[in-house]
Amino acid sequence: MNEPNADGTVGFTRMQDGTEAEYALLHRLEERYAAGLADRLLTQLETLEEGLSGYRISRLDHSLQSATRAERDGADTDWIVAALLHDIGDGLAPFNHDSLAADILAPYVREEVTWVVRHHGIFQLAYYGDKIGADPQARRKYADSPHYDAAVTFCERWDQTSFDPDYETLPLSHFAPMVREVFARPVWAEAVLRPGAREPLIAA
Repeated sequence: MNEPNADGTVGFTRMQDGTEAEYALLHRLEERYAAGLADRLLTQLETLEEGLSGYRISRLDHSLQSATRAERDGADTDWIVAALLHDIGDGLAPFNHDSLAADILAPYVREEVTWVVRHHGIFQLAYYGDKIGADPQARRKYADSPHYDAAVTFCERWDQTSFDPDYETLPLSHFAPMVREVFARPVWAEAVLRPGAREPLIAA
């Protein structure tokens, strides 16, 4: 059996030639790298400070404001972190940023939350679609989804309203522990995904 190289790398140049020992090494390295995901996401959020221009606040401030509103509504950690990260894909996937954010969150949060983040772009059209030649009622095709009302609320209370330079927004450091908590969870665990479960966005 071929062992990994002394420098901590594998010897193969084609994946089909790798040995169990080499893939065990890669698995250990991947686990170690994955453990740093939360910090990489927080760093990526900071880049939104220099992102898309034209609004009265930066994309980072929009993300922080969305998360602040979610917390003040009494939402749980999954919703707050989703509100914080929902536009994290703006710089890398400007035409499908919602899908990119959803795919980042998917292994770590309730399926309900992932669905809402994945579809928030089309739900947002309700507020401006008629001004850009798009259908403001496009979201109606998802009317039968059990998550439809949650997506409406997410956009109404946290997303479309969070462009206010005068709103008292909490800093990224406030949300960092929540991000680390979420991304330290076991991935794809049923107890995390909770298929069919729904949690209120607004505390009673």
